[in-house]
Formats: sequence, structure tokens, C-alpha cells
Amino acid sequence: MSEDAKALPPNWSEDVLWGLEVTRTAIILIGAQREVNHANATARALAERVRAGSGPEYLLSKLSEEAWNQARASGRWSGEIISLSGVVMEIVLNTVEFGGGLRSFVTIGDVSERNSRERELQQRHGELERTSRRLAGAQEQLLQSEKMASIGQLAAGVAHEINNPIGYVHSNLGTLKDYIGALLGLIESYEAALHAADPVAQREHLHAKRERLDIDFIIGDLPKLLEESREGIERVTKIVQDLKEFSHVGRDEAMRPVDLHKGLESTLNIVWNDLKYKVRLEKNYGKLPLVECRQSEINQVLMNLLINAGHAIENRGSIIITTGAESGEAWISIADTGCGIAPDVLQRIFEPFYTTKPIGRGTGLGLAIAYSIAANHHGRIEVTSSPGAGSAFRLVLPVVQPQPQLEMGGAE
Repeated sequence: MSEDAKALPPNWSEDVLWGLEVTRTAIILIGAQREVNHANATARALAERVRAGSGPEYLLSKLSEEAWNQARASGRWSGEIISLSGVVMEIVLNTVEFGGGLRSFVTIGDVSERNSRERELQQRHGELERTSRRLAGAQEQLLQSEKMASIGQLAAGVAHEINNPIGYVHSNLGTLKDYIGALLGLIESYEAALHAADPVAQREHLHAKRERLDIDFIIGDLPKLLEESREGIERVTKIVQDLKEFSHVGRDEAMRPVDLHKGLESTLNIVWNDLKYKVRLEKNYGKLPLVECRQSEINQVLMNLLINAGHAIENRGSIIITTGAESGEAWISIADTGCGIAPDVLQRIFEPFYTTKPIGRGTGLGLAIAYSIAANHHGRIEVTSSPGAGSAFRLVLPVVQPQPQLEMGGAE
């Protein structure tokens, strides 16, 4: 029997000793007085690596009294210990009743490399998270820039849409000022007549003044004037509200059920001046449920598709808007009778910065961003086009956004 085997507790055979020696895990068998009964080759090599010239006893010295007490009470203690040389050891101390006495054995793994990899992975994960946040911020800025660029292209039309009602409201206010002056003058004449010595004698004078001021016409025109002015102010308010909603930064906007028809009408209100002089608009609205989405982003997609449809029409043409819902999806189709898209161009229309429009008229980002918005909503944009016969873009969205899948954990 070898010297190592003699040091083992009774009933331990050389076969067991051989098994301990060939394992790649450091194992130390400990007696009742915490003496080393046996340490395999891996344990001896680990001790040498932790501190040159030391033996397994040095490894045991790293265990605290608390660790021994916990192992004695519950049968097991585990933890990580870092040596002065930087070696990270994962230690498991087991205590059992054996051969009529209390015996312990320790398994030790050098996890320095594993911990180093974990730290590296954590560092890379942190870098990826920071990069992801920067990309999200850049994407939001790009989205907002393209949104404002679209509004910039429509600025003259939007200004006209605002100036037109403001113009006639301003004109109406001038007329109202004259009307009020006439009415106040007549009221003063009535007041003077009431306090005259003979009020009845003033009747002819008042009647003549009423005819001269054309009070009957004023009374008939006033309600129409006020109604027209009110409609003009409401028109301006609606345009400003639509612009405010459209230019809203939607980074933190939550998905919520919205009326797509309302968003579509709001967007048409913004772009209409750019379209109305050459486009005949057809609306074939179906019945749509409320659709879970970020409305400001979907409005941007619709605006881009409407602007593109208008640009595709050279002189006169039609834009046909059709909506519907089926199989848990809602869709909006925007078709035009414009120039159409060539097959080689059709393959690239969603590429960032790709555009066939002249400089200053297109950024090449509109459709790329629209595609990205649709994808982020778990939707899609379908396109059909024929050169010379027009194009149709169909935005398809799920009525309810799919719930994120929870990962199923395995049993331990």
C-alpha cells in the first residue's frame, strides 16, 4: 500500500485514491482535527500556484471559522476566496459523519479565468447597453429630423392654410368694427331721444338714421360674419393642433389604442395644401377598430406616403385612400395614379438615403424611417407599382401588439 493510501481514513482503498489523483478538481480530505489526510495532485499544484512553496494546508488556512461552523451545522459551506496572488478560488467545504467521527473534504476550483471572462462579458454587455442607448437616441433624433424636414417641405402650404382663414378673420374684424360703430351710434341716438322733451318727435329722425346706417343689413350679416370668423379660428386651431401632435417627440410615448382615421384626417389636414391643386382625393374608409400604436409615429408614416403619392403625380391625378381590418390586422392603403416605380428602383426604395428625387426635394430617409416604424410596431409596408400606372403603399399593423415572450426557466 502506498504512503498516500496509508494516510487515508480506514476503508479507503487505493482505487479511491487513484480516482482522486486523476480528477482535475482540487480535493483535500480532512481529519477530525482539521489535519490534511490527503490532497490530490491538483490541490498540491493549486497551492503551489497560489503561493510558491506552500502546501494544501495553506489552502485550508483561507477558510474562516464561520465557514467551518456553517459546514459543521448544515453539512456544507461554499464561497469564493481571492488570494494575494490574484487567484480566485471557488471552495466547497463538506462535513459528514464517517467511520465514527466527523470528517470533512474540500473541493477547490480555480475560477480566475472564468471570473475574468464574466467580467469581460459584463463589460461588453455594459458597452453594448450604452451603444444601444446611443443608437436609440440617434434614431430618435433622425426620426425627429426627418419629421421636421417633412414639415419644412410643407411649410409654405401650411402657412397658406393658416394665412387664408386668418386673412378673412382679419377682414371680418374690420367689418365688425364698422358694424359696431354704426350700432353704437344708433343706440346713442335712441338714448338721446328717450331723454328729449318730446321723444315721439324724434321718431322720423331715428328712422332716417337707421336707414342711412343700413341697420337691417347689419343685423342680417352679423351672424354670418361671426360664424365665418369662428370657423376660420377653428380651422387655424385645428392646423396648429395637428402640427403640434405631428411634431411631438415620441421617444417615451407608450403604445395605446388610437383611432387611425382620426390620425389620417389630421395628417391630411397638414399636407392638403401641397396636394389640392393637382390631386383628386378619394376616400374609401372601412370600419377600423382602435389600433395599439404610437400615433405620432404612424402619422409620420402616413404623411410620408401621402407626400410621395403627391410627388408621383406630375399634373393631375388621383390619390385613393382605402382602409380596412381583417385577421387581427388593420391596414391603410394609399394609392396614386402617378408615374409608378421601375422594378430596379422598387427593390431599393426602403434603403436609407436612396432617393430618385432632385436635391432639395428628398432626403432618402422617409421610406426607410417609415419601414422602421412599421417594423417596430410588428407591422409592415406592402408595395405594388407599375411604371406609368401608379403605385399603392399599404401600411399593415396588428390591432393589438404582441406580448413579449417570457423565457421559461429549467428546474434546478
